[in-house]
Amino acid sequence: MLRGGGYEAIGVDPKAPDKGHYRRVEFEQLEPSGDIDAVVASTSLHHVADPAAVIDRIGRTLAHGGSLVVVEWAWEEFDEPTAEWCFQRLGRDEGWLHRRRDEWLASDETWDAYIRGWGQTEQLHAADTLLRLLEEHFEREQLTSGAYFFPDLAQTSEEDELAAIESGQIRATRVDYLGRRR
Repeated sequence: MLRGGGYEAIGVDPKAPDKGHYRRVEFEQLEPSGDIDAVVASTSLHHVADPAAVIDRIGRTLAHGGSLVVVEWAWEEFDEPTAEWCFQRLGRDEGWLHRRRDEWLASDETWDAYIRGWGQTEQLHAADTLLRLLEEHFEREQLTSGAYFFPDLAQTSEEDELAAIESGQIRATRVDYLGRRR
């Protein structure tokens, strides 16, 4: 999308497509050429081995005044009412939410114990940890929360999820952060 808008952009991911404007590498291993004006990290920081090192590298990679856009998942906010709401809206296509439901039901654990154990096994980083690290390196321009699950749910729109969040049925688990390099 960025390239279509006239920007010079590359996608960086170890599982990126094998195409010209992608780099099949972890961000930590990327050798950028020159200062970068913007970095977009989409649901990736909670997975990295060392978020402090990655966020520091982003800061060193960006040009002075460069922008960082982060879209993250606050997995630790995925409580049982939110899980039940999602599970009631699962479609036929198997996906990550189906796996969470099936593993939880097979575990005989409470949802809280299951999701904490899963997060620990997957070595996921909590959103508040990531935000603290971001605040150390960047000048925050925007921080919002919102709908995260709707793309993986059958016949559920972003508006449906936002309405459930606003009514207190479920928690907001999406975190949007915009920062600028100091």
